[in-house]
Amino acid sequence: MHLLLMIGLPTFEMRDAKERLITPSSNGSTAMPETGIAATDTDLLAQTEIAVRAAGSVLRERFGEVVRYQTREELMRALAANDDAALDVLRPRLALLRPHARFVEDELAGGALPSGEWWVLDPAEGNVNHLHALPEWAVTATLVRDNQPVLTAVHVPLTGETYTALAGGGAHLDGRPLHVSGTADLGLSLVATSQARPDEDEKVVRRIGSSITAMLSDALVVRTSVPATLHLLNVAAGRIDAFWQFAGARADLLPGALLVAEAGGRISDAAGRPWTPESESFLAAAPGVHAEAVTTLSR
Repeated sequence: MHLLLMIGLPTFEMRDAKERLITPSSNGSTAMPETGIAATDTDLLAQTEIAVRAAGSVLRERFGEVVRYQTREELMRALAANDDAALDVLRPRLALLRPHARFVEDELAGGALPSGEWWVLDPAEGNVNHLHALPEWAVTATLVRDNQPVLTAVHVPLTGETYTALAGGGAHLDGRPLHVSGTADLGLSLVATSQARPDEDEKVVRRIGSSITAMLSDALVVRTSVPATLHLLNVAAGRIDAFWQFAGARADLLPGALLVAEAGGRISDAAGRPWTPESESFLAAAPGVHAEAVTTLSR
C-alpha cells in the first residue's frame, strides 16, 4: 500500500564484511561498491537498517542505571549525550548512503521540508525513558524525498526487533510482513495515545485529557505512554487498533505513519482529514475502527 503523506515534510567498526556501505560512484550516482550498480530504495533501506542497529548498540551499552538530575539543564545535557552518541554512528553512515541528502537538525520540528532528500532522525526516540531505565525507546531513520517519506527503519535495541517500511513495498518486522488488525468494533479495541513533548500549552493539555476521557467511554482499553513511535509499531503489527496524538513532530510520527500505512492502516488527523506534519492532531488506525475513532475524538 503506497503512502501519500502530504508533508509540505563512539566509532563503530563494521561487524561483518557483508554489511556493505553504499558509496558515491565516479559519476556522482549512488552505487553498491562491489557491483557499481545504482542503489535502489530497497538497497538503501537495507543499509539504513544496518545503521539504526549500529546506533542502537551504542545506546544499549549506555542503558541500565537511572540517570539522576536536579535541574532542567542537567536533564537536557543527559538527553543530548544520548542523542550525540547515536548520531555519531547514524550521520556518517547515512551521509555515505545519500551524499546529497540533508539532515533535519531539530527532531521536534514539524511542517514542510524544502524539496530534495532529507534524513529525518530520532536517534533516541523515547530518550527520557532510556534515562529512567525504562525499556520503551528506539532509534529511527526516515528518508523523505520531495516531501514524501520513502523508507524508514526503526530499531528497538532491548528486544532486538527492527521494523522497516518502503513506500509501495510494505511494512516488515525482521523481514516478516506486518498487517494491521482486522478489528471492526471500537468497543473491542485496544487504543493508545502519547504526549508529544513536555510543556504543552493549556489548550493541547485539555484536548489530550478530554480525548482520553472520550476513548475510555468508547474503547475497550486505553494505553497512555511515550514515545509515539512504539505505539505506532504496535498498530502496524496489529497488536493495538488505533493511536492518536495532539501536536507532534516529523521525527516522532513519520516513521510510524509510513509503517502503519504500508501495513494497511489509515492515517489522518483526529477529524479524519488528510494528515501532514503541520496538522494539529494525528490518528493511525485499523480501517475497521478508523471512522469510529474519528467520531469519538471529534466529540
